[in-house]
Amino acid sequence: MANTTMAAAQIFGISRMRQHQAAPTLIMCSNTAKGAEEFSRLVNTGCKLVGCGSAVPSLRVTNHDLAKFIDTNDEWISTRTGIRNRRVLSGKENLTDLAIEAAQKALEMAEVDPKDVDLILMCSSSGDDRFGSAPVIQKALGCKHNPLAFDITAACSGFLLGLFSASCYIKAGGFKNVLVVGADAVSRFVDWTDRGSCILFGDAAGAVLVQACDIGEDGLFGFDLHSDGDGKRHLISTFKENETDDASSENPSMTSFPPKCSSYSYLQMNGREIFKFAVRVVPQSIEAALDKAGLAGSNNFDWLLLHQANQRIIDGVATRLEVPSERVISNVANYGNTSAASIPLALDEAVRGGKVQPGHVIAAAGFGAGLTWASAIFRWG
Repeated sequence: MANTTMAAAQIFGISRMRQHQAAPTLIMCSNTAKGAEEFSRLVNTGCKLVGCGSAVPSLRVTNHDLAKFIDTNDEWISTRTGIRNRRVLSGKENLTDLAIEAAQKALEMAEVDPKDVDLILMCSSSGDDRFGSAPVIQKALGCKHNPLAFDITAACSGFLLGLFSASCYIKAGGFKNVLVVGADAVSRFVDWTDRGSCILFGDAAGAVLVQACDIGEDGLFGFDLHSDGDGKRHLISTFKENETDDASSENPSMTSFPPKCSSYSYLQMNGREIFKFAVRVVPQSIEAALDKAGLAGSNNFDWLLLHQANQRIIDGVATRLEVPSERVISNVANYGNTSAASIPLALDEAVRGGKVQPGHVIAAAGFGAGLTWASAIFRWG
């Protein structure tokens, strides 16, 4: 009975530390054999990451390129951020195509046919369609039976929230194969005359295939998820009405109708506050996720994989967690901050480059606009 209680607690996200408190009541619809079978499935289902992929635009923009039209230089950018290059959408390229390419690569690595995909989660805050792009990815992949596909918006934390959602759909919903795609084109929303922000961002897509497995092979060990709307003002791109003639001026009773054409403002960021926020909350979040996973301590995982926002943030978090640089995955120098794509992009490079091996345990964390932050402890393969 104790093992069943613990397994149920893990499914519903209860940490080991909290299991001494009153356990939730699990209500069965009936006492039939079918109900017992369903409960057995719930407590015996795990999930694991079995494939990954990524894609980036063809245009590479160097720090020297930026220095041609804004007051900056390679040394100024690289010493403050660690970034030397970024990829930016150009010509006929679009974000959805990058997401499709990354998803295809993840399926190929996992050796899973698109017809066997049960769910697609597109994590993005800058998609090609304001109503979402996940169904377009579903169609392009050739998925049969119209599997559910929808978008998740949580900026730089989006991918890890997608990973958590995938685990919930698998462990509690009976799904078998879930594609989690992180893709962003923040270059569309930066002011390319503002050297404080435009130097940081690039465009990319990354994806993983999360697959159901026996609980003994479960590879997603613990999560820690948070948001703080009070910090929203530090990183924001707000809705605004364009300046146009007011068509209702001749009829005072119709003031402000019809609505004017609208768009979103350039990204506005208080870099100092975001830095302080990240180096404060991320170590705490990773430690909390490790604790929930029963793996407390930096010696219980192989790799630290953070949202690739800024090398100084990555170094600061690693120092606080006492993780040596040789166990930190970083590709921010080559791609900059790619928002929801940064973690799966870095993971894919590390896997395909032979750095991350099957069985390695990774402590990952995302953080950014919202403000949101999330951590996950998982095993690769």
